[in-house]
Amino acid sequence: MALTGRTALLAALGSLPVGIWDAGWTGLLAVNAPLALACACDYALAAPVRRLLLTRSGDTAVRLGETADVTLTITNPTGRPLRARLRDAWPPSSWQPGTDVEASRHRVTVPAGERRRVTTRLRPTRRGDRHADRVTLRSYGPLGLFARQGTHRVPWTVRVLPPFTSRKHLPSKLARLRELDGRTSVLTRGEGTEFDSLREYVPGDDTRSIDWRTTARQSTVAVRTWRPERDRHILLVLDTGRTSAGRVGNAPRLDAALDAALLLAALASRAGDRVDLLAYDRRVRALVQGRTARDVLPSLVDAMAGLEPALVETDARGLTATALRTAPRRSLVVLLTTLDTAPVEEGLLPVLPQLTQRHTVVVASVADPHIARMSTSRGSVDAVYEAAAAAQAQAERHRTAQQLRRHGVTVVGATPDELPPALADAYLELKAAGRL
Repeated sequence: MALTGRTALLAALGSLPVGIWDAGWTGLLAVNAPLALACACDYALAAPVRRLLLTRSGDTAVRLGETADVTLTITNPTGRPLRARLRDAWPPSSWQPGTDVEASRHRVTVPAGERRRVTTRLRPTRRGDRHADRVTLRSYGPLGLFARQGTHRVPWTVRVLPPFTSRKHLPSKLARLRELDGRTSVLTRGEGTEFDSLREYVPGDDTRSIDWRTTARQSTVAVRTWRPERDRHILLVLDTGRTSAGRVGNAPRLDAALDAALLLAALASRAGDRVDLLAYDRRVRALVQGRTARDVLPSLVDAMAGLEPALVETDARGLTATALRTAPRRSLVVLLTTLDTAPVEEGLLPVLPQLTQRHTVVVASVADPHIARMSTSRGSVDAVYEAAAAAQAQAERHRTAQQLRRHGVTVVGATPDELPPALADAYLELKAAGRL
């Protein structure tokens, strides 16, 4: 039972005190006799909350930054109409700051024996699963003097997926892939290419591609065209250790790595290659293997939704051993990690030869655009010091990248917005060179 503000006002104006005690109250309420009778009648006519039936329906998944609608159906099996205020409670990260009060509170009227629906619109601010907490209803009588209050548990989960903002680059990368794939007249040659067709020689063609046997049988010079091999294996390895928790802009580095991995996976699956995912720090956080081209992207998105950086140092030896078990045959291993000097020199470099002797390795890293802005700072002593610090950080990053390149690793470093297309370009260049 709940005392409304209207009842408190009328009680304050009352002149004949009568004591009424209820177990749900915290003290004695002094009211006059007519008011007490009106309150008792109002309470009796309010629909009981605990007998209501509540069910949910609606969205179960949403991309970060978009909205999800979850509908709550309230069925009133009692003989009294329900006049209620309702709060549909969700975790604070289910809404943009400042919007939860408006989004989660509803007024609802349900006639006896009928049902009504109310919709709560979520706009999550973090990836992962968002679980509904509880539904609280305050049922009022016709006079609004007293209210019955109770809660219901109505489970529901909305999975917040990565936003995949880099998908806008996919059409341009697919156009380049079609050129490499022989749908446009292009010559490519390398260890990992397959013969596609013959055509007439034109000035500028690589003379190594001339088919002398075919040329001898006709009056024109014939050259071979090649296309990259299909069904190659690509293993995306996400470092989820402490360095992935560093924020670049408004998001952790891990989010930028996820976006780059998704663009590469979408492109590689369209190219006919097999894509697997491994997320690791000191143990396996996610593993996706053996998916078809149609299923690989949804599977990756679903696996990435719940990934969060772990505030531990990544075990590079364990990561390497797990990657080798996951990709026993020659593959393209794309490691999305940091280019910070200490983690690379102390962790990755000692075990890197185990990967490079069996696989083609690409290391992709997120660069902080704030450091680039700092490097151009001038005009004051503080600005010059900032520029010097930024220049030192950039020099260390460049030196680390050079160490990796000496081991035969392709290094891709770019800001969060530029990393996905840069990594996709590196993949296409490797494919064009026949290194896959």
